[in-house]
Amino acid sequence: MVKKIIPRHVGFIPDGNRRWAVSQGLRKEAGYAHGVNPGLLLLERCREYGISEVSIYGFTQDNTRRVTVQTNAFREACVKFAFEVARRGAALLVVGDETSVQFPDALKEFRQRRGSGMKVNFLVNYGWEWDLAGLGCGCLRSSDVSRMDLIVRWGGGRRLSGFLPVQSVYADFYIRDEYWPDFDIKHLDKALDWYNKQDRTLGG
Repeated sequence: MVKKIIPRHVGFIPDGNRRWAVSQGLRKEAGYAHGVNPGLLLLERCREYGISEVSIYGFTQDNTRRVTVQTNAFREACVKFAFEVARRGAALLVVGDETSVQFPDALKEFRQRRGSGMKVNFLVNYGWEWDLAGLGCGCLRSSDVSRMDLIVRWGGGRRLSGFLPVQSVYADFYIRDEYWPDFDIKHLDKALDWYNKQDRTLGG
């Protein structure tokens, strides 16, 4: 039997919260809260599989142009998610521009990695230009995040949306059409099965 290869670092783009809310007859901003528990379930399964590092999108600097009721909702969901991740014992690092008013004050303590166990990099008020601008001072602002092996995106989009452009340079990219709040653990299992079939030469 061929041994399954488990990627060391997996990135996740949990898209489709607003579209899910509309499909359920809810206001768009209601979708964000429904994305918290799927994220916790996903991280628990990653831990069980022995994945050592995970990066997951919270919200981008571009997302903050949305209406206030939505920005408040996704900031609140991100704070709830981050504190529960920390409570469960992960090594949490929040990556994003903490100098902006859009960055939740409650998460500033996690701009330095805290905790032990599986590394979780949570992108909050993140922007690729903000990240790369750190090179002017000698290093990426996401320099504590390693190169990704696999990226999984929900919501059907076929784009990276600025997701850690340096670390994603050789990542395989797997798409799910389901909206993020409809996450099922089988989505991760199928992504890992797909990953095992890819030719990972890294350009060699």
